[in-house]
Amino acid sequence: MNGRIIYKAEEAERFGVSEKSIQRDIEQIRMFLDNQAVTDGIPNNLIYDYSIKGYRIEQADNLKLTNDEILAICKIILSSRAFSKKEMGNILDRLIECCVPIKNQKLVNDLMRNERFHYVELTHKQKVLDKMMLLGNAIHSQLLIEFDYQGIQGHTPKHRVVEPLAILFSEFYFYLAGRIRNIDKDTAFAEPNDAYPTIYRIDRIKKLEMTEEHFSTPYRDKFEEGEYRKRIQFMYGGKLRKVKFEYTGYSVDAVLDKLPTAKVLSEVDGKYLIEAEVFGDGIDMWLRSQGEAIKLV
Repeated sequence: MNGRIIYKAEEAERFGVSEKSIQRDIEQIRMFLDNQAVTDGIPNNLIYDYSIKGYRIEQADNLKLTNDEILAICKIILSSRAFSKKEMGNILDRLIECCVPIKNQKLVNDLMRNERFHYVELTHKQKVLDKMMLLGNAIHSQLLIEFDYQGIQGHTPKHRVVEPLAILFSEFYFYLAGRIRNIDKDTAFAEPNDAYPTIYRIDRIKKLEMTEEHFSTPYRDKFEEGEYRKRIQFMYGGKLRKVKFEYTGYSVDAVLDKLPTAKVLSEVDGKYLIEAEVFGDGIDMWLRSQGEAIKLV
C-alpha cells in the first residue's frame, strides 16, 4: 500500500516458503482488493509490472490529492505557524507520503524545501497536538476537564474546571471554547452575566486532565462553533453586539472577508456604510488598525 515492490523470489526466501506459497498469498490479496473495489468503491489493483519484474499496487490517482491540492494545503499549514518545527515536519511528511502519488512526491517536496528549511516556530515553542484529541474526546463525550491556565496577565497559573465546547483556530493559535465551573463570576468577570463561553489558548493549558463527570447542554442551548466563529475576532470573548462603520479604503471585499457577518447597508461615491454582528472587544483592535479608512458610526 506504500508503493513498495514485492519480488516473489525474495519473499519466498525471507519467509522460508516456496514461491508457489507467495503466489497464493498474492492471489488472495488481489481477490481482497477486487472485493474491496466492489463493496467500498476503492479501486486498488495488484498487478505484475514487467518493467521491474515485481508486484505492486496500482492505486487510482483520484484517491490521492492532486499536486495543486497538496501544495496548497501544505502552504496553508506552513503559513499558519501553528505547530512546533518537529510537529510541522511530521505533518508535512505524512501528508505527502499518504496523499500524493509516489511519482509526484519529489516534486512536491522540492517546491516546499526552502520554506520548510526557513520555518520559524512560534515563541512559546509548545506542542499542541498531544492535547487536541483529549480535548476532542472530552467535547464529544461531554466530560468535564481540569487544567492549569497561564493567562497573559499574572505569573501564577489558575486552576480551572471547564465544560469543553469547541476547538477553534485563529491567527497562529488553537483555542478552546468552554464554560467555567465553580467560579465567582461577579469577581472574576467584567460581565458576570455573559452567557457565552470563555476562550483559552491551548498552548497555555497545563496539566490537562479529563474527568469522568458528564455535563449536559439542552439542545436549544447547543453551542454552534460555526456561528460563533463568524462573529468573534482575535479570539476575545465578550457580549454579542453590532458595530456600524463607514469604510473608504481600497478593497471592501477584504472587509467583508474579514467579518463574515458584515453587510453593506449603502454605498455613495466609494464610501461604504457597513454593519456587522460580533462578539467582544476584539473587533475594536482591528478597526483601529485600519486607520483613516474606517470611521465608527
